[in-house]
Amino acid sequence: MLIRSARYIISSPGYDKCPPPDRPEYAFIGRSNVGKSSLINMLCNNDRLAKTSSAPGKTQLINHFIVESSSADPVKAKEMRITDWYLVDLPGYGFAKVSLRSRRRWEQMIENYLRKRENLSLVFVLIDARHGPQKIDLAFLEQLKTWQIPFCLVFTKSDKENQRTVSKNVKDFLEVMKKTWQFLPQHFVSSALKRTGREKILGHIEETNQQVY
Repeated sequence: MLIRSARYIISSPGYDKCPPPDRPEYAFIGRSNVGKSSLINMLCNNDRLAKTSSAPGKTQLINHFIVESSSADPVKAKEMRITDWYLVDLPGYGFAKVSLRSRRRWEQMIENYLRKRENLSLVFVLIDARHGPQKIDLAFLEQLKTWQIPFCLVFTKSDKENQRTVSKNVKDFLEVMKKTWQFLPQHFVSSALKRTGREKILGHIEETNQQVY
């Protein structure tokens, strides 16, 4: 997939305030400070697209971006077919220096969006590759299973640890999932700094788009 353009549209306080559900939509979510904004910027080739911050809880609304793309396949590219889709930056779950009331409001906003947004094609759940399996990530995935929300895993910040540690953490996470999951979701290992995983993630979005268009 070739990204032709990506631009911010709107930040919404709830799913009912989001743009019209008239195209495929891909949401990105993860624990606070998991590197979500950096990953989004890397995928879209725009370092200023999603706001990055070292402080957890920066994203507090449902942020929509519209992306225009075309196939990276030379044959398909000749057709000059341009596809547009929504990329959504969701608030992180877990630790953030906010009040309990605000946190509950975020949780309800996220749940309503995930369960009621009719054009949501896929959720990318970001997992910090520097750490072993975290209960909060596993619990969130169980919730997605209960809601029957399709998702993939993206293990982020793979450049922050040596390859052996990253591989072990990814393997350990998937092994824990095997205890309660019959089938494991597709997963990707990424680094916003080294731009690893970009082509595979975008390729998966392109394949999913082809099922819609």
